[in-house]
Amino acid sequence: MGILIAAAVIAIISVAVGVLLGVLNDRFRVETDPREEKVRACLAGSNCGGCGYAGCDAYASAIVQEGADPSLCPSSDREEIGKIMGVSLAPSVRLTAFVKCSGSCAKTTQDYSYFDEKDCRIAYLAPRHGAKSCSYGCCGFGTCALVCQFDAIRIIDGLAVVDREKCQACGKCVGVCPNGLIELIPYDASYAVRCSSHAKGKLVRSACQSGCIGCGLCSRVCPTGAISVAGSLASIDQTKCIACGECVKKCPAGIIVKLNDKAADLFQPS
Repeated sequence: MGILIAAAVIAIISVAVGVLLGVLNDRFRVETDPREEKVRACLAGSNCGGCGYAGCDAYASAIVQEGADPSLCPSSDREEIGKIMGVSLAPSVRLTAFVKCSGSCAKTTQDYSYFDEKDCRIAYLAPRHGAKSCSYGCCGFGTCALVCQFDAIRIIDGLAVVDREKCQACGKCVGVCPNGLIELIPYDASYAVRCSSHAKGKLVRSACQSGCIGCGLCSRVCPTGAISVAGSLASIDQTKCIACGECVKKCPAGIIVKLNDKAADLFQPS
């Protein structure tokens, strides 16, 4: 009899609590704008935080409720978000991270042995920003790979390399690289300069077999003026590049690479 009474009491309390929760839910329910769900569906869904918000839900809410910039997520359908919000937005341009360095262990020399913590940000504080002779190059300890939640960066022979297909362009690797070697470029870009050294030609050659010597040959043969050389380093204006490939033919250092060429891609999936 005692067991039956206890069970009845528990059942009554459970029903009472359920009814109370239902009443409270109706009374204190916060109405959400239906556009938030639609905007959320246009986002990447990775919750990477690259937009500066806690996740995709928070960003969608900020777009609808606070008028946040709808172009902060490079992987979103920005044009569709514009339609939902009743504004005109240009279509999204897919971006990908690119490491501006060719200095693998096989191509660079070392000035000393580094035994400190294997963190690029700590190695950057060491003489010449690490053991490699080129102070502008990749430290090779993979801090960028550690912050990438998409497994899009690997360290191959002491050099950070990006898997373009996995990259979501969240920008975390860009922010964490102490040497500023990583930038976001259009996914469909044809060519890029895989070097960041501003040293003079002779010093570049002594430190790395694949460094830009600032000769300017690429700039002189470019028919659209897409390539400029400043501080002994070539750079490509992707808005002007017509993918003719003349710069690659003339580059004596071989540091202008064709990005969609699998044969030239340093990334080798495991």
